[in-house]
Amino acid sequence: MEMENAQELIQRLNHSGKKLSKSHRRIAECIVSHYDKVVFMTASRLGEYVGVSESTVVRFAAALGYSGYPQLQKALQELIRHRLTAAQRFEMTSDMDHTQVLNKVLKADMQNIRSTLDELDVDAFEKAIDRIIQARHIYVMGLRASGPIAQFFVHYLRFIFQDVTCVTSGVSDVFEQLARIGQGDLLIGISFPRYTSRTIEAMEFAHTRGAGLIAITDGPLSPLHASADICLNAKSDMASFVDSFAAPLSLINALIVALAQRRRQEVSEYFSNIEGIWNDYHVYLSKTGE
Repeated sequence: MEMENAQELIQRLNHSGKKLSKSHRRIAECIVSHYDKVVFMTASRLGEYVGVSESTVVRFAAALGYSGYPQLQKALQELIRHRLTAAQRFEMTSDMDHTQVLNKVLKADMQNIRSTLDELDVDAFEKAIDRIIQARHIYVMGLRASGPIAQFFVHYLRFIFQDVTCVTSGVSDVFEQLARIGQGDLLIGISFPRYTSRTIEAMEFAHTRGAGLIAITDGPLSPLHASADICLNAKSDMASFVDSFAAPLSLINALIVALAQRRRQEVSEYFSNIEGIWNDYHVYLSKTGE
């Protein structure tokens, strides 16, 4: 994979134009050459890897205008993590102590939800609710790993709205599934690293047909931001090759609850009807266990 040279990467991160010292340039060049390993190292480990002291690594971060090494590390991760292959993502945590896996993975999911809550644009969330309520037909698109999230979302949206379509990988291409989308309709695109090119193309297609676009993705560096009218960001920092969808699912749960509250009467009437159908056809176990 091609990456920027050291100076271009540093300028992209900070635009400070400051001349780097020899040791700082070695750190920058190491980051560029071995980005998939370096950006997940501690300051101490990076210093050892490059052959400089930990304090030199900390001063390198400060020279770029960051308050500390963790802030530089986060910026680097945001810059490159959507480019990582599955093999590289697996390699990042292949040496994790198996006794720590449960603790680390669950804590990472907790942190993703906490960060999502802290950083979520509440105004964008409310605007998304309005757009979904106003839509003539709602399309929810999720491909590959995002497919089950889209299906989950659609499952509950159909309790609230009549015209909802799940666009995902299947017997027909996504463009066939979107063939009737048009003015007054809404496409909700869900995609997280590694982003699928088909999702971007489908959103651009929906835009040309006059449909509204909402993106549920991981942050401002996501390519979905370029075409979407509204973006809802949820953290998906991964543990190994597995995508962390705890925060995106939590965000979708919040959307469902908010939409149900806005359509309280319609949802109440729907459940009154559907409960009778479920009982007649024994969809769920009865309260008596029969």
